Formats: sequence, structure tokens, C-alpha cells
Amino acid sequence: MPFGLIAAVTVVDLLVPPEVHLGPFLIAAPAVTASFAGARMTAFVGAVAVLAQTVVSLARTSVTDLNHAYQIVALVLISVIATLFAHLRERDESRMARLRSIAHAAQSVVLPPLPERAGPLRIASVYLAAEEEAQMGGDLYAAARTGSGTRLIIGDARGKGLDAISEASLVLGAFRVTARREPGLPELVAQLEAGVGPAERHGAARPGADGVPDGADEAFVTALVLDVPDREPVLRLVNCGHPPPLLLSGGRVIPLEGAGTCPPLGLADVLAADVTVETFPFGEGDVLLLHTDGVTEARDASRAFYPLTERLTAWADAGDDPRYLLDRLRADLQAYAGGHLGDDAALVAVRRAGGTETERG
Repeated sequence: MPFGLIAAVTVVDLLVPPEVHLGPFLIAAPAVTASFAGARMTAFVGAVAVLAQTVVSLARTSVTDLNHAYQIVALVLISVIATLFAHLRERDESRMARLRSIAHAAQSVVLPPLPERAGPLRIASVYLAAEEEAQMGGDLYAAARTGSGTRLIIGDARGKGLDAISEASLVLGAFRVTARREPGLPELVAQLEAGVGPAERHGAARPGADGVPDGADEAFVTALVLDVPDREPVLRLVNCGHPPPLLLSGGRVIPLEGAGTCPPLGLADVLAADVTVETFPFGEGDVLLLHTDGVTEARDASRAFYPLTERLTAWADAGDDPRYLLDRLRADLQAYAGGHLGDDAALVAVRRAGGTETERG
């Protein structure tokens, strides 16, 4: 395109009357090239444009003609500036490529994909970053095998950026260390709470009028912590201020909303409450969908929220394969939001298969 532009401007400039000067249009050639090509190509296009302007000057009068001389000097300066911009753009793109590589490596360590099999469970997970360049944020999920079943966690750290990633990393680290070791969910949640919100952080806080502590650190993590036994058709759940999971069973979508919800991790010291463990049926063929609020808070062009429950009700046939269900849900969610989510979103689908096959490896 730049070479075609140079050729067109040169030919027309030679054909029009002498009082018409089209040389300034040649500036567009190196300027456009700098937007997509490297510094060398930009410099080469600028040199060709200067040569074309020189040919026009010789054909009209001479390069010493004041008007043509100024046009050539201006074209040289613009070409040099465009070449500099192309160099800076290449340097920034190289830096961004390195940052993406680091982000991919960090995600693989901090938030690796969940195992596809865990005892009698088949598991699939999806992470959708709100920012195109980001690979992870404050949403989290993890799974761990115990001697009698599988424990799962999904959560959402308050805020964005490095602070949210730091809180999410703390929860994931504490879960991986203690999930196999603690005998019950209350003890596990207590360990997670200790890792996110140490007592000294909130010791001086007082509850405000709205129930939120005055002066307390605002860092906290909403989470669901689950224990799914291998040999019992149930699941045990502790909800720490997180959106309830959805159970797909018998063609219905059932929100697992219990009688009690614990405070988010990091706020238990100032919003005192007992850990409530609730038990729900989870039989063979049932599918459990865990999600963060980035899913239900996605909006379409009319600013309406994403109707997750209605969508799942229409996809009752998709529950046999957790991966297929999440792929379908991800495509529908992104289409609904116009390709851009307002917040990070995490999804985990768990299906209880037949038998009590244990996790391999």
C-alpha cells in the first residue's frame, strides 16, 4: 500500500499543472508504514518517498527550487520521526510479548488446570480474563484428593490487579497445603481464613453502621469450599459470601442456597460467625456448576445481566460432558457480552460418574 501510494502521487503530480503540488501527500507513506511495519521498512519507504519527490522536482524545475526543497526537507524529517516511532513500537511489542510469556508461566504455576478425573468425578474448568492482555486475576479454583473424596474451592478476591492476585495466591497456597490434611471443612476454612486475614490486621476494627468494619483492611476473598465423598451421593459445602453453586439434576437447575452463609475469608475476625457446613444431594449423573460473579454480572448491549440459570435450564442435555457444557457456556457468555467481560470470570463443572474410580497418577 505505501509503495502504491507513492507511485500514484508521483504520477499524478507529474501530470497536473505546475502550480498544483501533491508532494505533501507522500508524507502519508512512511507514516502509515510505521503503524504496522518495522523501523527498517519504514526507513526504506521514507527513502523511496524522498526519491519520488526528488524525481518530481527534477521533472518540474530543480531540487534547488525553494518550494520543492522545503517539501523534500519536510519529507525527510517526517520519515525520520516515523522510523523512530516504528522502532519504539517494535520495542514495546517485544516487551509485551515477554510479559505475556511471564503471565502464561505464572498462571500455569498459580492456577493450573484442574484434573479431568478425581475419583468418580469428571471435572472441567474455564478462566476468562476481563482484560485481553491479562491471563489471570483475582478469581481462583483448585481441587485436592483426600483419602475419602475430593475437595474443591472456587473464589474471588476483592479488587483487581496485583493485590487481588496476591490474595488469590494466598488462598490457593493455603488450600493446597491443608486440604488433604484437615479432617473437616470447618478446620479447613479456619486455615484459609488465617492465611488471608491474620487477626492482627483487623484487631482494632469496629463494625460500622452497615455492618462492615470501620478502618478494616478491605482485602477479602469470597469462596465456596466443598467436600465431595467418593462413596456417598452427597456434597458438603461451606459458603463464604460467594454466589451459590448450581446443581443440574433431572433436567432442573437448582441453586444450592443454604440457611447460613459465612463471612468472606479475611473478614471472620470482625464479622464473627460460626462456620456452617451444609449437605446437599449429589448423585450419579448430577452436574455441579461453580462460578464467580463475573459470569452473572456480565451485561449485554441493553445492560441486562447474563441469565445463567435460564441458559442452563435450556441446556439440560449438555450436562453429560462437563467440558462440552463449559465450552457452550463460554461461547454464549462471550457472545452475550459482546466479546468483552466487565470482570474476570471462572467456571468449574463437576459431574459424578458411575463407580468409585480413583484418580490416577
